[in-house]
Amino acid sequence: IHVGEVQNLYKSNKVSSKRYPSALSTLDLHGYTRQDALMKLDESLKVWEEAAMQGSYPFVQPAMIICGCGNQILSETVYEWIRSNDKVSNAPRVQSTRR
Repeated sequence: IHVGEVQNLYKSNKVSSKRYPSALSTLDLHGYTRQDALMKLDESLKVWEEAAMQGSYPFVQPAMIICGCGNQILSETVYEWIRSNDKVSNAPRVQSTRR
């Protein structure tokens, strides 16, 4: 995902090629309940927003959310959480050059 200034979220495809999510901007939700995952996402959003605003223009930071597999409850929860937050967008998909 990308986190940061709303007006720059969809103009920031160059951000992901320059900076990769650090340990602080990676959130592993394995083992969380839906409610606990939502609380952890909201807590992390505050940290990610602050880091984005302390960075440089376009004030957008990449972050990685790991949901795991299983019955997809966490994946659906994260998807809805992204859609409900103006300062969060899905990162552009990177096409693999492998053959």
